[in-house]
Amino acid sequence: MSKAINISDLYFDAVKLLKQLIAIPSFSRGEDKTATCIEGFFEEKKIECHRYLNNVWARNKNFDSNKPTLLLNSHHDTVKPNKGYTLPPFEPIEKDGKLFGLGSNDAGGPLVSLLATFIYFFEKDIPFNIVFAATAEEEVSGTNGIEILLPKLPKIDCAIVGEPTLLNMAIAEKGLLVLDCIAHGKAGHAARDEGINALYIAVKDIGWLIHFQFPKVSSLLGPVHIAVTSVNTENKTHNIVPSECSFVVDIRVNELYSFEEVITVINENIESEIHPRSVRLQSSFISETHPLVKAGKQAGLSSYGSPTCSDMALMNFPALKTGPGDSARSHTADEFIFLNDIEEGIKTYIDLLKLYGENL
Repeated sequence: MSKAINISDLYFDAVKLLKQLIAIPSFSRGEDKTATCIEGFFEEKKIECHRYLNNVWARNKNFDSNKPTLLLNSHHDTVKPNKGYTLPPFEPIEKDGKLFGLGSNDAGGPLVSLLATFIYFFEKDIPFNIVFAATAEEEVSGTNGIEILLPKLPKIDCAIVGEPTLLNMAIAEKGLLVLDCIAHGKAGHAARDEGINALYIAVKDIGWLIHFQFPKVSSLLGPVHIAVTSVNTENKTHNIVPSECSFVVDIRVNELYSFEEVITVINENIESEIHPRSVRLQSSFISETHPLVKAGKQAGLSSYGSPTCSDMALMNFPALKTGPGDSARSHTADEFIFLNDIEEGIKTYIDLLKLYGENL
């Protein structure tokens, strides 16, 4: 690989790879072919890479265990295309300065921009190490993505997570807590007012959830947000009082509460039985005095708190989320990214890493 690398070459290779990735279906838990494609990219560049399941990673040529290590991470899995698509989701189409295709924006653009940045610094003598990781199962918060890969990587000191943020820095993320709740009643004949209607119990509990507000409000992430997203009874007969009613609660938790605190408060105030699906995706936060955040500010990036969660939630070290593309276009029909956003993303990531090195 030539040591003389310019942004135009990096951009060309990044767009070429992104088109290849778009053309390969890579739904979560089925990313084997895009993982192979990314391996092939490293082989073309004559860079040694490693693969574990559908996760592909590499480290810079002059890796030194005495230096701090920065992780560049993004995901190569996608959601399934929704029914609103008017363009073929697996055909990369360039039109009006845009690149259309499933995963182009979330998170193909950030992924290839971070990979281009890794290539740029691969042979350079810098005051920190770089590990690049293209990981799986992000869209389903699966356990065989970044979570299973981290123990196999060198010790990581901090990370940049590539997601479409309009190149703003998400320095905090709300955690995701999902509760499966079950209201218990007693079956009876609807015409005779027999039994105890579990649906009514659930409605009362849902009413409390809708109107309750946790008092601590974060300056970055705002209040804890609660939404009931599904209600169901097993009852298929109109004249039987349901003995059981289940409902699902989506809770976005700010950094001021632990999941355990949230669950305790809800348990004390509703009658329904609560079953947390997972407590893995806790809220995350990186200090504004961290060298990585300071570098971002020096590069002109603004900071904010993100209401959505990413693989940042699974990292036990400081991380920030930033990348080209717009989160508002994620999971939408005819997904696209502006081509000049990719070029700008590469330039911004490179500037960010240079300034990070100066801040160490």
